[in-house]
Amino acid sequence: MAGYGWVSLTTDYGTSDGFVAACHGVLGRLAAAVRVIDVTHQVPPGDVTRAAHVLAQTLPHLPPAVHVAVVDPGVGTARRGIAIATPDGLLVGPDNGLLPWAAEALGGITAAAELANPDWFAPDVSRTFHGRDVFVPCAARLARGAPLEEAGPAVDPATIVRLPDPRAAHGDGWVEAEVVTVDRFGNVQLAATGSALTGLGADVTVGGVSARHGATFADARQGQLVVYVDSADRVAVAVNGGRAAVVLSVTPGDTLRVEDRR
Repeated sequence: MAGYGWVSLTTDYGTSDGFVAACHGVLGRLAAAVRVIDVTHQVPPGDVTRAAHVLAQTLPHLPPAVHVAVVDPGVGTARRGIAIATPDGLLVGPDNGLLPWAAEALGGITAAAELANPDWFAPDVSRTFHGRDVFVPCAARLARGAPLEEAGPAVDPATIVRLPDPRAAHGDGWVEAEVVTVDRFGNVQLAATGSALTGLGADVTVGGVSARHGATFADARQGQLVVYVDSADRVAVAVNGGRAAVVLSVTPGDTLRVEDRR
């Protein structure tokens, strides 16, 4: 196996401490020729669902790589560490629901293994820092071309932990869907795909608030809500010059209804 020239990192470690630098350092020691893409280290602490959405929407735009994702509230417990093979790269991280959506976005799971080979780990594994001591060392070896089966025993894909799929439904003149993410601009992304907006008129309501159905932010007046299809082909709500999450008082997990204005 030729290996991969890229490794991506996605964590909730933030950048105010040395956690991310330590992971980069391990990669530099074990796979110096591999280039690193930092997807984000600003996932809200412990928010596995948010990280899973980020991975699924981002990784298809990256080169084939070993993708390390560590949002791991169960670190040090009996939860497994796993590596998942897909047609367009490998995923490495905890078996807590973080990886399957991204695996589907990369073409589906073709094989999986439990990370159980101690020779692939750091000499002294911290109970609370598996990113540095387990996941990144394993990713470095996979990036260099080590076979997946050497990482540990095969894992039946049906046993990999999955998150509940977000709720979404639509009908004639309406869409009702779960809020899946709120980005740094305050834009609200819903679980419904962009096609759910087909047939809605230009004047709609979102959560009972007047809005414009448009293609981009400037299709609404300054301060007005606009419903549009975002860059991930999801129904989204923004405010031209403001923050939709504040106007609508919603957070991920809430449900919003978009419907033609009566």
